[in-house]
Amino acid sequence: MTSSKVPFHARAAEDFDKPAPLPPRGAQQSRFIPREELEGFAAWRPGSFGGTGPQSPHPADRPENKVHAAPPPPPPPPTEAEWLAEVQHAREAGYQDGYRDGQVALEAFKETFARQMAAQFGNLLASLDEQWNGLEEQMALAVTRTAVQLARQVVRHELDTRPEIVAKVAQEAVNAIVLSARHLRVRVHPADQQHVTAGAGEALKARDARIIADPSIEPGGCIVDSDLGQVDARIGTRWAAAAAVFGREDTWDAPEIIVGGVDE
Repeated sequence: MTSSKVPFHARAAEDFDKPAPLPPRGAQQSRFIPREELEGFAAWRPGSFGGTGPQSPHPADRPENKVHAAPPPPPPPPTEAEWLAEVQHAREAGYQDGYRDGQVALEAFKETFARQMAAQFGNLLASLDEQWNGLEEQMALAVTRTAVQLARQVVRHELDTRPEIVAKVAQEAVNAIVLSARHLRVRVHPADQQHVTAGAGEALKARDARIIADPSIEPGGCIVDSDLGQVDARIGTRWAAAAAVFGREDTWDAPEIIVGGVDE
């Protein structure tokens, strides 16, 4: 008896496209499903229904079955124009960075230099001020010394050319004595006695003052004695008082220096 079953491998391709005939009622239904008709299936494993068991990946998703894409080709090398443009850009960037750094260094140098110059100028001005103060003091002393010397020369010149002025000196000295004083004596240099008698004799006579020649008295001066005191009008005494006003201690008989062509 010839079997009607045809092996699976001998079936025509079109048989796979025909729908399978329905089995008779009550017959056990079974059908072989080719792998090509299945999508997204996985083999059953214990615990798969609970969702906790591991699921086997699809064969196409397995690493060994994945098709690896080829790496992208390397970029082409830059052209000569692009290379020159990059070099020019690098030069400009370096120039800008160097110029900026140079400006910062220049500003820092100017600030440092300004501080140094200010300190040096401050020290210089302080030194000049100190030297100027010393110079002013020296100039003041020199001017005072010159003025005192000049005054001494003028007085001596006046005494030599006008000896009669001693009479005025004697009269002023007598007037400095209070009116109640008695026994007035005017001591003058012998060479000045006649000048005092001629110029102030009447005024001295009114005060009952006697004129006495005294070689110890310098020419041009006098001393008036009374019972109430003494008035020293000698030229050296009056000169010391006048020089003290200028802060000088020059004496009348100090060495003379020629000033302005006038000597002693």
